[in-house]
Amino acid sequence: MSGKNKPDIAAVEQAIAKKYGTEAIQNPNAGWSPAREKAYQAELESVRLKKYELEDKNEKVEVDGVLIPKKLLNRGSSVCCSVCELANFSFRLNDDACITKFGCCFSCYVQWIEGREERWLSGWRPDKNH
Repeated sequence: MSGKNKPDIAAVEQAIAKKYGTEAIQNPNAGWSPAREKAYQAELESVRLKKYELEDKNEKVEVDGVLIPKKLLNRGSSVCCSVCELANFSFRLNDDACITKFGCCFSCYVQWIEGREERWLSGWRPDKNH
């Protein structure tokens, strides 16, 4: 390019600053300092750790030939009825409510607790030989 065809750099910078603001023409390193670099590196490290934690939670584990998210296996103890000791895999709303409130499945609630909630909450449980 010859001198005549070169755009006036100052005029171009002024036009950019007028349209987009003065931040658009500043040197990116102008506001950077060693302390800011250190804070940025610490922030990157925390983001990296959060990413690994998230990947860990989304990891799947094979249980009896089925892949199950690892986070589901870490939630408390296994859900089972305290009366009949059968695992509750139905996930019905009735079973969920009974497990939460009384620690048993809906069938055992109907058989042993319904109408006798006070006795159940006071500690009574049926014999294991029922």
